[in-house]
Amino acid sequence: MKPLKLWLPVIIWAGIIFLFSSIPNLKTDLEYDFFLRKVAHITEYFIFTFLLFRAFAGSFRMGGVSFICPAVFSFLYVISDEIHQYFVPGRHCSFADILIDSTGIICFYILVVYQRRARGRLFSEAR
Repeated sequence: MKPLKLWLPVIIWAGIIFLFSSIPNLKTDLEYDFFLRKVAHITEYFIFTFLLFRAFAGSFRMGGVSFICPAVFSFLYVISDEIHQYFVPGRHCSFADILIDSTGIICFYILVVYQRRARGRLFSEAR
């Protein structure tokens, strides 16, 4: 039951990302549309990385490996999402979008490192 509780949110969130990436011409008529969409991308990958981090920390006791794996998996999903968008009408694959999406991963890790340094346990498992 524990693996399901840890990994099901990861699978659901990956599905949500995939679903939104499948929508052609995903734009609004708002004045700050571009900015809002980019903030949404950063946020969705921040959450995805958090969910992966939680799942890895609860599933494996490998110190630094379980610390790094969520970032690697998130980044690979960023790349696969951009490739997926290449095949969606009205969407495109962009290196700039890979960097923007990866900002969410980086922001999550900045928060984790700051929090763990404050507690003096950089590579111990998350609770």
